[in-house]
Amino acid sequence: MAKALMIQGTMSNAGKSLLTGGILRVLRQDGWRVAPFKSQNMALNSFITEEDLEMGRAQVMQAEAAGIKPSVRMNPILLKPTNDTGSQVIVNGEVRGNMSARDYFRYKKALIPDIMKAYDSLASEYDIIVLEGAGSPAEINLKKDDIVNMGMAKLAKAPVLLAGDVDRGGVFAQLIGTVMLLAEDEKAMVKGTVINKFRGDKTILDPGIQMLEERIGIPTVGVIPYLHVDIDDEDSLTERFERKETGGLIDIAVIRVPRISNFTDFKPLEAMDGVNLRYVASAGQLGVPDLILLPGTKNTMEDLLWMRQNGLEAAVLKAAASGTAVMGICGGYQMLGDTLSDPEGVEAGGSIRGMGLLPMDTVFAGQKTRTQTEGVFRQPTGLFAGLSGVSFRGYEIHMGVSTLKEGAEPLTVLQPSGKADGAFKDNVCGTYVHGVFDDEAVAKALVGSLYERKGLSSDAIKAFDMEAYKERQYDILADAVRKHMDMEAVYRIIEEGI
Repeated sequence: MAKALMIQGTMSNAGKSLLTGGILRVLRQDGWRVAPFKSQNMALNSFITEEDLEMGRAQVMQAEAAGIKPSVRMNPILLKPTNDTGSQVIVNGEVRGNMSARDYFRYKKALIPDIMKAYDSLASEYDIIVLEGAGSPAEINLKKDDIVNMGMAKLAKAPVLLAGDVDRGGVFAQLIGTVMLLAEDEKAMVKGTVINKFRGDKTILDPGIQMLEERIGIPTVGVIPYLHVDIDDEDSLTERFERKETGGLIDIAVIRVPRISNFTDFKPLEAMDGVNLRYVASAGQLGVPDLILLPGTKNTMEDLLWMRQNGLEAAVLKAAASGTAVMGICGGYQMLGDTLSDPEGVEAGGSIRGMGLLPMDTVFAGQKTRTQTEGVFRQPTGLFAGLSGVSFRGYEIHMGVSTLKEGAEPLTVLQPSGKADGAFKDNVCGTYVHGVFDDEAVAKALVGSLYERKGLSSDAIKAFDMEAYKERQYDILADAVRKHMDMEAVYRIIEEGI
């Protein structure tokens, strides 16, 4: 069975996911067979594996850092919030149902056999498992029947590194307070602390680190600087939404709906030279972009109503009427149609009108479509003509079926089934396929069309290899971990266990 190491944090967004990914990359570079594990993840950014099972994207990122294929065993429980007090519960990649927070709290202990089956299966195949916790292990109201922090560490017999976020301030209080709120047996499992997201001269921290070690009797094994790496992050905590870059030749606006999901779809566009991609949450922020993207969402109908109420729908319709390119992905694609109906109460129930930009109707049903897919763009005309014949790969996650009406043409053909997907009409198009821009030919063709529309030459657009780009980012992350963590101490902690 594999040895284990667990990364926990003093709070959400303490940098656990990136730290886990960085340690996995270092261990892999050193020749170990390694895998990530997070028993329970709450996220709207999800991924479909080769087995057509759904898992959180944070563990996909960590699997990529470890140089292995993502497996649903790395994230056996995924919670996808449907509102402020409830979530869709996904176990081993399949929907178990919707539950309120209170109901799930009572139910979660029954999932321990599923968690341990997944963990033991991974542990039988790899040398080291690096586990990630969630939030803080010191949340007193959540400690009973915990399955993701110290409860999971005990099940996996995993020594713990506790990470604190110095960028928010109060890192010593974070670390000391967290340790003090742990039970004695839990304190004994914490073998090291890590100060994350530090900016400046480390020597300034040294007196504080000395006091920290004296107070809690646990060594500090790393001070990680604030890293500027382009790696997928947790959806609810991302800093991408706050970026306000300007100056690109092509301006792309992504509508930041409240329940936005899988915004990782747009990362390849964001990374292209000459492209300024920004997220907008109000009509006043929209401006005059070259392309408007409507992203996936966990609740299409409620997010469309939100757009309707705050004026964003009217702003998008005005832009589309003036000729601006508009494209929707998954839930964003559904919004573009004439009607959205939910007879089974999958989302909010009832029926509402769509934006009316694509002649189609969508009906939600309880059956969830989840599959990896590939295909080719048919022959869209106008703004999207450059996509004609371009191949792509991606995945589908949705609970609705859209039926085209007269005036709309399918956007793509899926292979090998020959099934049509998506739709286009004039300057508006949409697709159910997530990850469609990961193929550099698709991103280059779309951006090239926008260049040419502005009278610019698209010849200068550089091909963008997303996989090679990711690999560089993981290596940059690993270099930082090697430089700023005591890896000898980390290896010793892994070897000694608990």
